[in-house]
Amino acid sequence: MAVLSSLKEIKVGLAIDINNQPYQVLWADFMRTAQRKPVMRTKLRNLITGQVLEQTFKPGDKVEEANLNHTTANFMYREGDTFYFMDNTSYEQFGFSKEQIGEISNFVKENSDVEVMLYNEKPVTVKLQPKVVLTVVEAPPGVKGDSASNTTKKVKVETGYEVNVPLFIKEGEKIRINTDSGDYVERVNE
Repeated sequence: MAVLSSLKEIKVGLAIDINNQPYQVLWADFMRTAQRKPVMRTKLRNLITGQVLEQTFKPGDKVEEANLNHTTANFMYREGDTFYFMDNTSYEQFGFSKEQIGEISNFVKENSDVEVMLYNEKPVTVKLQPKVVLTVVEAPPGVKGDSASNTTKKVKVETGYEVNVPLFIKEGEKIRINTDSGDYVERVNE
C-alpha cells in the first residue's frame, strides 16, 4: 500500500485504507485558512458496509491508498435487496446488499458485466461503465402541443428506475443513462 505524500493527493474516487477498511473518497475539500494549518475535509464511503464517514486529515496524518484489485463479474439476478454476481474467471458467486452497491442498483441489469473491486482478495463493491443502455418499460404518451409547458416526462426502465426523458421517448425504446448522475443522455437506435 502506497502512503500518500500530500493531503492534495486525496481526490474524489480514490480508495484509501482507514483502520484496515477500504474507503472511497466521495467528496474532498482542501482548506487553508489564515494562521492555521491546512486540512483536507472529506466524505468517505466504506466499500464493505456502504456507511458514509466524514473525516478531516491534517498535515502529518498517515494516509494509505487501499490495495484494491479489479476483476470482471456478471450480474446474475436480484433477490429482495441482494444482488448476486459471478466472477467471470473463477466462477465464484457472491452477493451485495443494495446499501453496499448504492446507486448502481438502479442501472445494473441481468447478464451485464460489471467491474468488481477486491480488497484482500474478497469482493467489496462493483462499478459500472459511465453510461448504460436500458429499455423503457413504462412511458406515458407525449401529448401533442405539450412541449411549450413541459419538455420532459418520467418513464420507467427495465431495472425499475424512473428517469426524466424528452416527450418523444416511447415504451420499448432503448435509452442511454449516465450512471454517475442518473440522467437521460440519448435515445439509442439499434
